[in-house]
Amino acid sequence: MNEQTPPDVFVTALLSLRDAADHPHVLIEEIPPPRRLAPFTAALALRTVKEEFDRPLASGRFVVLHDPATQPGWNGRFRIVAQLRSPVDPEMGTDPLLGEALWGWAAECLDEAGAGLHDLTGTVTRDLSESFGGLTLRGTNLHVELRASWTPTTEHLGEHVRGWSDLMCRICGVVTEHFLEGV
Repeated sequence: MNEQTPPDVFVTALLSLRDAADHPHVLIEEIPPPRRLAPFTAALALRTVKEEFDRPLASGRFVVLHDPATQPGWNGRFRIVAQLRSPVDPEMGTDPLLGEALWGWAAECLDEAGAGLHDLTGTVTRDLSESFGGLTLRGTNLHVELRASWTPTTEHLGEHVRGWSDLMCRICGVVTEHFLEGV
């Protein structure tokens, strides 16, 4: 952990995350941040919970990196690195356009949340697991993993964590009031 006093702009960014941690279907908790990626870092773990199941459906991480001197490729003093893993319906999982669709959802959810950003990059991966043998067959499980990073346009990052939370809910099928507004 960095022993330096964090700059005011980094403290403002962290406070904006705290104010945004009120999504009705996403549990958010602070976790130890990765080291050596930037002089100042913070990390959150996110888990979507559907009330009737009371168990996580999707999980993810949201990492804030800050370098007052900037870093090559960031095009700014902040960088957000986010990841999520979610089960998906087998029909959806075999769609050849799944990756493109999920990537579009990522940009859409961030935009709808009002998260100003640039230099969005990332990957979408499918993970198919088939169980064999044993007393209880678990069948086939299909998960997707989305990894993304982007540069926010301001130090106010609450909209970014809200957008990522909405994306997690959308992918794992937790319907929120926000999505119903457009229906």
